[in-house]
Amino acid sequence: MSNTRDFGRSVLQQEAQGIRQLSDLLDASFDAAVTAILNCPGNVVFSGVGKPWMIGQKISATMASTGTPSFALHPSEALHGDIGRLQPHDLVFVLSNSGSSDEIVNLIPAIKRIGCQIFAVTSKPSSPLGQTADAVLNMGDTTEACPIGMAPSVSTTVMLALGDALALTVMNERAFSREDYARFHPGGALGRSLMRVSEVMQPLESTAVVDGGLTVKDALNAITLHKAGAVFVTDNGHLEGVFTDGDLRRHVGDDNLLTQPIRELMTAGGFAISKDALATEAVHVFEEKRIGEIPVIDANRLLLGHVALKDLVSMRFV
Repeated sequence: MSNTRDFGRSVLQQEAQGIRQLSDLLDASFDAAVTAILNCPGNVVFSGVGKPWMIGQKISATMASTGTPSFALHPSEALHGDIGRLQPHDLVFVLSNSGSSDEIVNLIPAIKRIGCQIFAVTSKPSSPLGQTADAVLNMGDTTEACPIGMAPSVSTTVMLALGDALALTVMNERAFSREDYARFHPGGALGRSLMRVSEVMQPLESTAVVDGGLTVKDALNAITLHKAGAVFVTDNGHLEGVFTDGDLRRHVGDDNLLTQPIRELMTAGGFAISKDALATEAVHVFEEKRIGEIPVIDANRLLLGHVALKDLVSMRFV
């Protein structure tokens, strides 16, 4: 087993060494590629055949998720109609370790006819791809970690690392924030953790609300109409308090209960949250206070709507 483990370590060491060598090869072409991406008015397109095609798809996905419009274009499909996806203002990165695959060599003239700028990502700058591209990102010579030296391993690791370096450098130059990232990942845990209350709240028209001068009957009607667990009490639109089933039970024996002013029976103040707060803050309030709805207010306590626990449950916040 030690020989097995030793070989596994040697693979990792060779791939790590390939990346270390790559870091020394970054030159003005890398700067030019970053600038071209930042200034690209269209899509940043990645193409390759075989394993580089898979690497290109991953780099394109990273670009798209970090603020750069991007898609992947397979050479064979491109030559059978998909080349029509390209526009002259697009930027194309063609990935090929050897730079001489037939599919790649045949694709370059078609891209040039459209007018796109081409960056080659290759270990052979003197290859047909390197010679015909507008600029070359040199991956450097690599020796595959495969026992027979054939299966792409070190070369694809280096290619992916170079793509990540490009994507993340562009992301850094754009000052792409955690909030921006969350906007592109609304279905993920990170996206949910950075969502604001304003993105998950129900608007005022969907909120049970009554003016403080109205009666308990009016409040109950509002609760029934909106199928809510509580009604929020306002004065000229500003939050004064809340009337819940607990308040109702405490006064159920009162004379003329339904005609009493709701302001006299409500719980004054109560818990509220800003529309700019993180939705996770609302979750903490729900968990701590064991309530089902929280009013959403602005800096002047103007009622804007509410957050419902059931909505956050459906969004998998809790």
